[in-house]
Amino acid sequence: MSVEVKDASLPHPDHDNPNHARRWLVLCIVGLAQLTVVLDATIVSIALPQAQLDLGISDGDRHWAVTAYALAFGALLLLGGRIADFWGRKRSFMVGMIGFAIASAVGGLAQTGVQLFAARAGQGVFAALLAPAALAILTTTFTEGRERAKAFAVYGAISGGGAAVGLLLGGLLTEYVDWRWCLLVNVPVALFALAVTAPIVRETKAHGDVRYDIPGTVLVALGLGALVYGFTQAEKHGWDSAPAIGFVVVGLLALGAFVAVEKRSSHPLLPLYIPWDRNRAPGLIGSLVIGSVLIGGTLYLTFYLQIVLGMSPFVSGVASLPLTVAITVAAGVAAQASTRIGPKVPMAVGPVVAAAGLVLMLTRIDVDSSYWTVVLPALLVLGFGIGLMIAPMQNVALVGVRDHDAGAASALVNAAMQIGGALGTALFTTIYVSAKSSYSTSNPAAHPFSVEVSGYAHVFGWAAVFLVIVSPIVMALVRVTKDELPAEGAVGVH
Repeated sequence: MSVEVKDASLPHPDHDNPNHARRWLVLCIVGLAQLTVVLDATIVSIALPQAQLDLGISDGDRHWAVTAYALAFGALLLLGGRIADFWGRKRSFMVGMIGFAIASAVGGLAQTGVQLFAARAGQGVFAALLAPAALAILTTTFTEGRERAKAFAVYGAISGGGAAVGLLLGGLLTEYVDWRWCLLVNVPVALFALAVTAPIVRETKAHGDVRYDIPGTVLVALGLGALVYGFTQAEKHGWDSAPAIGFVVVGLLALGAFVAVEKRSSHPLLPLYIPWDRNRAPGLIGSLVIGSVLIGGTLYLTFYLQIVLGMSPFVSGVASLPLTVAITVAAGVAAQASTRIGPKVPMAVGPVVAAAGLVLMLTRIDVDSSYWTVVLPALLVLGFGIGLMIAPMQNVALVGVRDHDAGAASALVNAAMQIGGALGTALFTTIYVSAKSSYSTSNPAAHPFSVEVSGYAHVFGWAAVFLVIVSPIVMALVRVTKDELPAEGAVGVH
């Protein structure tokens, strides 16, 4: 018989939460899991040029190493949250970690591009179970205001800094060990997390309706998958080709059917009042665009730094860090500004600033451009603009949401970023390949690097267009005041 020791220093020592006594250890475990999920989005981007050469992946297909992960993660994130609540948060956490480790091992040992893409999709599937389970454990473990705020601050710092860790670790492993270890490194991390989770974390579940919206899950996954595949067919056969049009139409029809199913479902995967709200809709659109730019657009920054400027993987990882630093600084500025003047201004200004950074990049990059005078200033402006958008958009996502649906609303913002990344990566790849082809035709004697730069510039240009479109939508629809923002803000899962 074991006796649970209670912390007498707390004002309310009696808790029905079985994880309360060991809450700080639980925070360490959850933080480790979150770091694994977040850094995996950027660690592979740094390794991708080497993986492409090793596995013989074409320029048109290499994006699947990023797209497969983001698409599976984003499409299944809402379902993963429901499973974690109903099946058990500890159980879902451990199964998600085991599956993530197995998929990582398969990817690290891949001998073909298809094997790598399948493994990345597998990572996304299990990340969609692992990430919401980790957040649910954290939310139910820290229930008192001051400690909860501290725990969420740590969690948010890990979410924001994980991308930077991925850039550095990916560069180190690719340059000094092998690109495969960018995936294999997850295996020992997962084994350690499992070893400490089993004896420390206690099981918790949600009560009430435990039915799953399987039709909704199938339709949203089918719709998003068809859209992404349609974009890739446009790159191969043209936008007016039957495969491109056909898959895009199938995707839109499936998403339309998803809306119809959710309207009639007594236990919807996504209560439709959440995305339909005039304040939340701009935040979700902004999250889609942020995901497309951060996951899709900046992938081509990696290629530019390594392929054109000749940086090593590690140096290119370090060279990308100012983007993360600028995002972190601006997110803090935006959070403070939102409490003083409301979220509308930073939400509207941020896209314009970020677009200016991309315009600064596309108008000045060349085969022999200087990182210090061209790339670095553009990264700082881009990152600052994106940082201005993120915090207020996540906060607005929770305004007016019923307590029962708060998890779904928060997960939807993060799912939107991942889905935006998947769609953006596929779309930007089509733009990149088309621009290269057009430039080569017009300039048959051009240097290969000049052709590459032409493709990158078009990607940055279209990313800037998508960002600018967000501002008028925010100005027209958002009506939230500073007094309506949730006191604790939103916590991102990414």
